[in-house]
Amino acid sequence: MVGITSYGAYIPMYRMNLQTLAQTWGGYAGKGEKAVANWDEDSLTMATESSIDCLNGMDRSLIDGLYFATTTPAYREKQNASIIAKVIDLRRDIITADFTNSVRGGTSALRAAIDAVGAGSAKRFLVAAADCRVAAPDSKFENLFGDGSAALLIGDSDIAAQIEGSASISSEFIDIWKKEGDRFVQAWEDRFIITQGYLAHLEEIISILFKKYNATSKDFSKVVFYAHDQRRHGQLAKKLGFDLETQVQDPLISTVGHTGSAQAMMMLVAALEEAKPGDRILFANYGDGADAFILKVTDQIEKIRDRRGIKKNLASKMGLSSYGKYLHFRNLMDWGQKREPDRYGAVSMSWRDRDWVLSCHGHKCRQCGTIQFPMQRICTWCQAKDDFDEVRLSDKKGILFTYSMDNLATSVDKPTVIAIVNIDGGGRLSTILTDRDPEKISPDMPVEFTFRKVHEGQGVINYFWKCRPLRG
Repeated sequence: MVGITSYGAYIPMYRMNLQTLAQTWGGYAGKGEKAVANWDEDSLTMATESSIDCLNGMDRSLIDGLYFATTTPAYREKQNASIIAKVIDLRRDIITADFTNSVRGGTSALRAAIDAVGAGSAKRFLVAAADCRVAAPDSKFENLFGDGSAALLIGDSDIAAQIEGSASISSEFIDIWKKEGDRFVQAWEDRFIITQGYLAHLEEIISILFKKYNATSKDFSKVVFYAHDQRRHGQLAKKLGFDLETQVQDPLISTVGHTGSAQAMMMLVAALEEAKPGDRILFANYGDGADAFILKVTDQIEKIRDRRGIKKNLASKMGLSSYGKYLHFRNLMDWGQKREPDRYGAVSMSWRDRDWVLSCHGHKCRQCGTIQFPMQRICTWCQAKDDFDEVRLSDKKGILFTYSMDNLATSVDKPTVIAIVNIDGGGRLSTILTDRDPEKISPDMPVEFTFRKVHEGQGVINYFWKCRPLRG
């Protein structure tokens, strides 16, 4: 038996009210808001967040593989999944792969993980999907695209949602695309891509699934399927005979936006948060064809309710102050100066220090028990040499000991807030405070660590662990 054993999600702290777009460009931009990744976030950092949420309280050494799905990889010729695996502290002898170039990548990766566990080549397989798509200013996608991530753990024991059946179709249909070198997505005429693409393919895959497993619309407590937009999502639900009020999962369009390859999985996480043992869920995704699954929820679902998931991430938010700030975050305007000063990227040094730079490992002195970060050869307290045990600090909370604000340093989001954090259980770390309101920072405030971009040098993206005010 194979199924979902855990779930996790991540929604960036910042939200942009769609009325901001209407006021900027004129006309009607829709109702609600969309999630906006901070300037130091990308698909890789968001996948890290949802993966950590998914593995909450679990032994990470038991994970046998990681698949990462995105249409916006941080690197196009360099595996992103291997970086995520290192950041979240998985073993080295695991399987990693990227699933890119399609918004259906999340369920393509999910199906591959299910097959791997079913075949016995892995016991537990983590699948993460994330997207941070930049829409052209004043385009129809600008008020639609949002940022987010979801992660699912597939296993053969402690199953919270059993995979009872699945079906897939492939299609060469072109609706929305982006070529190498394109900054923004392109799209064909709207009515054509809706009727011949979105509606036709999802209707086909669900019909195939129903026929294959002798099922009807009334057999499911919840229906989760990819949404092109809010209106077409409801249109398809009615056509297939599902009750919009009781069966159909909210597509999150008006609260998060369309999150690309992460959208369907984020919707599934939201459904699992509310699911009860015995519920059956129809789960379908679209893009270059379609995938569909039948899930049956078990009693194990009650044991994984402590995730942040969708609900807690939705509740924890901060409004983006202006459209201009959004343009800065997405690097969509010419500042008349360089966005950042030239940086030097040292790949060799980053490789040498990868255990503390990426995995956030400190070490604990075997002689006096002092925890130190970053790792070094001499204990700063008792001067013992080379006598340490490595400890992971990324999943610890902390207290802001002191901080300083720098309004002069070149930064996308001024001021730069340098923070000194006392880590729960011992240790102290100097880093940057992100996702913060400068007016609400104070000593002794609780913080947590988050993996973010720092700068780019010689074409290499430099990441490190920052801190942020504790989210709910």
